[in-house]
Amino acid sequence: MASVHFTDEEFACQCGCGMQIINTRLVGVLEFIRARFMRPVHILSGNRCPAHNVECGGVDSSQHLLGTAADIYIAGIPLDSIVTAAEQAGATGIGVYKIQNFIHVDVRPEVARWEG
Repeated sequence: MASVHFTDEEFACQCGCGMQIINTRLVGVLEFIRARFMRPVHILSGNRCPAHNVECGGVDSSQHLLGTAADIYIAGIPLDSIVTAAEQAGATGIGVYKIQNFIHVDVRPEVARWEG
């Protein structure tokens, strides 16, 4: 188990290659967000191998390749509220994907914000 509320498998590359890097800072951010809303945080995408990253349309420098990112949503919680909680949790990279209804959170060294 990555933590009390997240399994290792939730962070694994979805192509089935077995790539699985679990960054403890990222897990801490996700646990903070879960505690804030007292609801499950659903991970749509965690780690990605290079081939799967290309399939997903990810950039060459994607934090998913390093195991430091997750695309998430929480049922019934507005994206703006999740963004605020992610900022308070210490996420440095935050992307908002309103049409797809999820946010990207990561723990890169520098601050980055965008809308997709």
